[in-house]
Amino acid sequence: MYEMRKMTQTDRKEMYEYRKTKLLPWHSPPHFEDIRNTYLITASNFNHAQIIGNTFDRLTYFQNELLDALTKYTKTTLAWCVLYNHYHVLIVTDDLKYSLYGLGQLHGRTSRYWNLEDKTPGRKCWYRCCDRLIRTERHLYATVNYVHYNPVKHGCVDKIDQWEFSSAKDFLSQVGRIKATEIWEQYPILDYGKNWDDEPDSLDE
Repeated sequence: MYEMRKMTQTDRKEMYEYRKTKLLPWHSPPHFEDIRNTYLITASNFNHAQIIGNTFDRLTYFQNELLDALTKYTKTTLAWCVLYNHYHVLIVTDDLKYSLYGLGQLHGRTSRYWNLEDKTPGRKCWYRCCDRLIRTERHLYATVNYVHYNPVKHGCVDKIDQWEFSSAKDFLSQVGRIKATEIWEQYPILDYGKNWDDEPDSLDE
């Protein structure tokens, strides 16, 4: 389950890059009518403790495990961002319950491992998880912008492509900076996520 920890840094990077190629289908911006059952999933650590971001290796490990789960339990992943105490994923799924089940399994595995690693038996690692249906094309692109801007919003970096644990750099590479800028200007995030970004509705352990 945790074979990644036995790998060299080069092996980890190659594995991570391979996994990313299996996700983002942004060769060109999709038309909303071609996308059904698209959801923004947000999950956070209990009491916003920085459990995911305890170390750089842990962030790397969790992102890899998350991408594995998304590959297995969703149809397509359009965007993702992993921060120190929460994450966002924009997914297309034909079975939301199945996708949430897969993420719940991920939360359970990581909770057990991190508590063993931190010598904190019984600690509650994951507190909340929520899903929000994407209803319009404007909502879709505003959500993409929101997910990719999240590390800047939380003060982790100054620019979206500086954060390693996100699909932003891949998105910019695939659609081009000119088109990405057009999407940013046409679909601003404004108050997107206000009052719920760090307090999603309870749905998970």
